[in-house]
Amino acid sequence: MEAESKIIEILGLQFSAPIVYSTLLTCTLIIIFCIAATRRANIRPGKLQNILESIIDFTQGIIESSLDWKEGKAYHLYIFSLFSFILVANIIGLAIFIHYDEFSYFSSPTASVVVCLAFSLVTTLICHYSGVRKFGTKKYIQNSFLSPMSFMLPIKIIEEFTNTITLAFRLYGNIFAGEVLLGLVVMFASSFGLITTVFALPLEMIWQAFSVVIGAIQAYVFCTLTMVYISHKLESEH
Repeated sequence: MEAESKIIEILGLQFSAPIVYSTLLTCTLIIIFCIAATRRANIRPGKLQNILESIIDFTQGIIESSLDWKEGKAYHLYIFSLFSFILVANIIGLAIFIHYDEFSYFSSPTASVVVCLAFSLVTTLICHYSGVRKFGTKKYIQNSFLSPMSFMLPIKIIEEFTNTITLAFRLYGNIFAGEVLLGLVVMFASSFGLITTVFALPLEMIWQAFSVVIGAIQAYVFCTLTMVYISHKLESEH
């Protein structure tokens, strides 16, 4: 049976403890890594600097696959931050598993639909802001919602909602399902003592390795779709 998330209260507001703790740890790990990688930046980079530069180059490639770099470089920090957070957030729940007194105290932030929807909504807002900044409000509405035919307005509005929802649920579904299956393997390992533990350990290791790959792919897909949506808002309909 899945453990219920522990609820904590901060300034009179209720929050899910697994989301709060895992999000804080994810941000802390990323900040520590970036500081450690850039503290002694050199022409001949060390291992950490190499990893950081590889991520920077990789996220630049994601942007350039959808936009010209001259126009797309404004989104580099956002895509780098988004990719880094989602990548770590997808994996962190595989390494840390805290259940106590029928409550869950830790899980991947992206195993929560609320977190995934928040990222998706931020992406949607950036898409609209980018379009308005480039074309102006009137021309942006004409370009994005009334072209090529004005009667397509309802369809365009529905498309905006579906893009936002599917972007979130694609990430959520993959990570949540992975953690549920991992939990089932852990339950199986402890069900009949040593016998099931021996069979479950290799299965758990294989599934964790598979989940790491899935987590990296989902971070890439989310960032790629983000840039695709932004690029669509910056294109002029003819």
